[in-house]
Amino acid sequence: MTTRETASALSFAGDTVLITGTARGIGRACAVRFAERGATVVGGDRLDQSETVGACAELTGDFEPVDADVTDPAAVAALVEHAADTGRIDVVVNVAGIVAREPIETHDGEPWARSMDVNLTAPFRIVREAAPHLRETSGTIVNVSSIYGQIGAAERAGYASTKAGLDGLTRALAAELGTDGVRANAVAPGFIETPMTAPYAEDDAARERFRGLAALDRLGEPTEVASVVTFLAGDAASFVTGETVLVDGGRATVE
Repeated sequence: MTTRETASALSFAGDTVLITGTARGIGRACAVRFAERGATVVGGDRLDQSETVGACAELTGDFEPVDADVTDPAAVAALVEHAADTGRIDVVVNVAGIVAREPIETHDGEPWARSMDVNLTAPFRIVREAAPHLRETSGTIVNVSSIYGQIGAAERAGYASTKAGLDGLTRALAAELGTDGVRANAVAPGFIETPMTAPYAEDDAARERFRGLAALDRLGEPTEVASVVTFLAGDAASFVTGETVLVDGGRATVE
C-alpha cells in the first residue's frame, strides 16, 4: 500500500461519526481521534461534554455534543436524527457503558436491568435507528465490549453478560447488514485507565494486580483503544467484519 493509500484509509474527512459516551474516557478519546482525522463527530452523553468540546476545538473535524440518555428510546431516536441531519451517517461507535459489582446472591433486579439497558439494549436501539443510514453509506459499526465478555469476572455477572451479549450482537449485525456493505466489529479492552476504572486504579494493590495480568506489564490508555476503533471503522479494515478485537495488553496470553 502506498503512502497516499495509507493516508486515505485513515481519513474520515466528510464523514459523520456518531459516538456515545463521549463525555470522558474511551468515548472522548474516540471523539478526538475521529475529529483529528476530519470527521464531523456527533457525541451523545447525559454528562457534561465541555471538556470534549475543548479537546476537539482546534482539530480538523468538528464535534457536536448532544445531551442524550441512551436508555431513553426517544433520546436515541433524536440523537440519530441529529447525526443524520448532517446529510449522512458513516460510522456508529457504541461506547457508553456502566459496571456494577455485586455478589450473585445479592444481585437484585435493578442493577441487572440497568446493566442490560445501558450496555446491550442501548447499542441495539442505536443501530436499529441508524441502520437505514448506514446501509446508504455502506458504513461501519464498532461496539466497545470488554475482555470480561470473554473471560468473565467474579461479582460482575451483569457486566460480563452484557458484554458477551454485545459480542453476539456484533456478529449478528455483521451477518445481517453485510450484504449492503455495512461492517460491524467490536473491541474488547482490558484494564484501561478511565473514570470508570479509577476506583481500582487508585488502590495500589488492585492496580498492581491488574498491571500484572497484562503481558505488557502496564495498564492501557483510552487513546490506545481509540486507535483500534478508528482502524476498524476505516477503509484499512475493509475486509474485517464480525470480529471482536482484544485490546488488553496481552492479558489472554498470561497465566
